[in-house]
Amino acid sequence: IRFKFPEVEGLPTSLVFGHQVFKLKKGQSVVPHGHDNMATGFVVLKGSFHGRHYDRIEDTDTHMIIKPTIDDQFKAAQYSTVSDHKDNVHWFETTSDEGYIFNIHVVNLEAGKGSGRVHIDPNGERLKGGRIKARRISASEAVKLYG
Repeated sequence: IRFKFPEVEGLPTSLVFGHQVFKLKKGQSVVPHGHDNMATGFVVLKGSFHGRHYDRIEDTDTHMIIKPTIDDQFKAAQYSTVSDHKDNVHWFETTSDEGYIFNIHVVNLEAGKGSGRVHIDPNGERLKGGRIKARRISASEAVKLYG
């Protein structure tokens, strides 16, 4: 599905909008990842998903300290959002035979700052206060681990 966003007077021209539909089979995932300089919204169109969200507390070169915020089932018409400020890391695993998620995102919220995905392994070392020391991983490793 392709459409063009209209120009809006007063809206910064550095913002980039994107959209996509994920089609996933049972056991496949929108793998665990956070975002840099990006906000996204998801709506489940069909199927069911185990959704997990985490606040991003701290970053190092090799790890991300995260804290679980949402661990729930998402079904048709349910939604979630993520940003640099809340629930930055998310992961959706398909629990129905197949599922569809619509995603819309905006990047370059802060001009001059890089943007993109940061993949992690949330099954890391458990720390005080419910926090997790999650290892930074490549996209291909995330797919191997979480499909």
